[in-house]
Amino acid sequence: MKDKKIIKVFIIFCLVFSTSFTYPKISQSNEQNIEKRLNEISNNVRCLVCRNQSIYDSNSDFANDVKKIIRIHLKDNKSDQFIYKFLKSKYGEYILFKPPLQINTLVLWILPFLLIISGLIFFTFKFLKFKKND
Repeated sequence: MKDKKIIKVFIIFCLVFSTSFTYPKISQSNEQNIEKRLNEISNNVRCLVCRNQSIYDSNSDFANDVKKIIRIHLKDNKSDQFIYKFLKSKYGEYILFKPPLQINTLVLWILPFLLIISGLIFFTFKFLKFKKND
């Protein structure tokens, strides 16, 4: 009877300490994953204080606060899309470095291509006119 009690205590002791040895490894891996995702998201979010700097690069109070908000959402296992949507609803679309393709942002996406094409057409006509005059 006493041997069974000792065995039970030993088993419980082993179970308790075996989980305590594995927990930090799991936690550390999860923390590294959270830091990696935090850095990726932070690179795509604009600091509203520094303007053209990401919150990853900025040391302003605003950037630090937004990083804390993102870290909280990541620890709650929220998706990246949820975090972007949350930040966009709170601070507007300007906070994102890459605005989504929508009707109101269509000009932002098309204008660079139109400028390049019109520049190429302009220089082609100038070159043909220059060649014709020779």
